[in-house]
Amino acid sequence: MRKTRSATRILNKRIGDDLELKRMMAEETVNAKVAQEIYGLRTKAGLTQSDLARRVGTTQPVIARLEDADYRGRSLRMLIRIARALDRELVVRFVSARGGKARRSRASSLGR
Repeated sequence: MRKTRSATRILNKRIGDDLELKRMMAEETVNAKVAQEIYGLRTKAGLTQSDLARRVGTTQPVIARLEDADYRGRSLRMLIRIARALDRELVVRFVSARGGKARRSRASSLGR
């Protein structure tokens, strides 16, 4: 029998049907994806953390925290400010926990 090397498969096998652990994993995944997205968009735009901070109207340490997957203090308002500073639109989706269709909300249109 071949051993799996997929971290996701290994975690899913160990978690099993524990709904609380699944919820925690989903939250951690979202945090990591948001941090990676901010970092990726910033670097693709050729900006330093300080450059983005100036565009957003904050400081470099704030941008560093937002790019940290372990940070829990991201606000929708700050994400909208970052999207605007990077000439992007922030899209928020609510997806059924049972795998149904997603409903989209265009959050960046708030305050425009």
